[in-house]
Formats: sequence, structure tokens, C-alpha cells
Amino acid sequence: MRSQMEKAELFRALHARPGAFIIPNPWDAGTAKLLAATGFEALATTSLGLALTLGGTSVSRDAIIENCRLISAATDLPVSADLENCGADDPKLAAEAIRLAAGAGAVGGSIEDSTGDPRQPIYDFTLAVERVQAAVEAARALPFPFTLTARAENLLHGRNDLDDTIRRLQAFEAVGADVLYAPGVRDLATIKTVVSALNKPFNLVMGFADPTLTVEQLSEAGVKRISVGGAMSRFALAAFLQCAREMKDKGSFTYVRGMAPIGELREAFSGGQVANSE
Repeated sequence: MRSQMEKAELFRALHARPGAFIIPNPWDAGTAKLLAATGFEALATTSLGLALTLGGTSVSRDAIIENCRLISAATDLPVSADLENCGADDPKLAAEAIRLAAGAGAVGGSIEDSTGDPRQPIYDFTLAVERVQAAVEAARALPFPFTLTARAENLLHGRNDLDDTIRRLQAFEAVGADVLYAPGVRDLATIKTVVSALNKPFNLVMGFADPTLTVEQLSEAGVKRISVGGAMSRFALAAFLQCAREMKDKGSFTYVRGMAPIGELREAFSGGQVANSE
């Protein structure tokens, strides 16, 4: 197995090489192993995917960290942790989540400016920047190069102010964030506008973007990292519901024809590579 330092350096190298790379989002050890066996180079946890697995729509910081530990241990790949708002409003308390994620095996992680309070969903600009700065300081204190991602969440919470979103990303960049992220950026023109305003790598989440966009198009637009958030988890649950409804409504079981071959799963879970199905 790679050391945490080796994973951290590999993760940094992915952000430095030409073109964009995909960082898919497993929600447990099994899906992490499947993604690794398919040939991806890095993974990112999804708090939504975890919450849905646990039967809810929100999840505690402790649960996020434990899930990060399981996913980090499941494969030899670098893992970045979706830490939401890091579980606290206060910058120093929020920054503690960076240390915890690193202790759980992650080599990267994110902090966002969403409060979790629907009455006031976005942190005040100054506080948001202070929180990112504290997270950067915590990351820099680690004994390996932890890749810190700073997220501006305006577009997911009804604040369709692209100028303010860019202003926040630029401020996060200025205090040392390694990667910038604005979920909710959808079309190619807007993506180019955001990317052109930044100097650090930009992460695009396809769960909220135009699904017809390709890696090639996004790479040409300047996107460095492409994630999917909870999209794969929700797609898997859609398939689960389809199976359940077929049984309940039709009394039939034709869905079993589409099951993943048990041999393929055994190979992936034992450390083998998933064969190309084409």
C-alpha cells in the first residue's frame, strides 16, 4: 500500500499535469473498491451519498470522518474528503476537521461557505474567508501536502450572484486554498467565466452541470478536476427503486438480468481490475 505521503504527492501531481481528471465519489468501501478497480486515479467522498446510505439527508462530522477512514483504507488511491462546513461556524473549530480528515487517511478535503442553516444559508463574506484561512493553516501544519479545496455555495442556495461567487473564490485563493469549487455552475460559458477569473485549479461537479458536457470540453475550458457528488449514489438508488417497484407493482423480477456479474464483483473486491464490458 502507498504511504499517506505518496498518496498526497500523487494527488498533487494530478492537479499539476495537463488536462482534466475525473474524481468520482464513492459512498462506502465497496463502491470505492469498484471505482479503483475500474481504473480511476483518485476518489472523493460524498456527504450526501453517505447520508442517503444512513437513511437521512444530513450527516454528522463524526460520521463523515469515519466514512472517510473506511474509504481511505479500502484502496490505494488518494482520497479527498467532503467535509461540508467542517461541522462548526468558528474558523478554528472548523479547521479541526482538516486534522481529523488527515488522521482518517485523507490527503485532501473541502470546506464550504454554506452554514447549514436554511434561514441564513451562506456565511458572511469575511467569516467565510477567515474559515478558509484557518483551514489552510491547519492543512499546512500537517506532515504531508494536504490539498485543500474551498467551496462557494451561493448557486446551490438561491443566491444566483455569479460576481459574488467569483469574489469569494478569488478571496479563498488569496488566503491559500489549493483548489476552488462552485457547485451549481452549469453551462460551458459560465464555467469559462469562472475558470478564467482564477489561477488555482477548479473543480466542477457534474451533478449540477449540463450532463452533455464531456471531459474534453471541460478540459479545454480550463477545468482541472471533475467530480459527481452524490449523483452516482442517487442513480444507484433510482435503480434500487426500479427493482422494488417492479416486484411490488408487477410481481416480476426481470431486473435480475441486469445484475452485476458476481465474478466481476469478486475480482474487484479482491483487488483485481474490472474488465472493459465493450
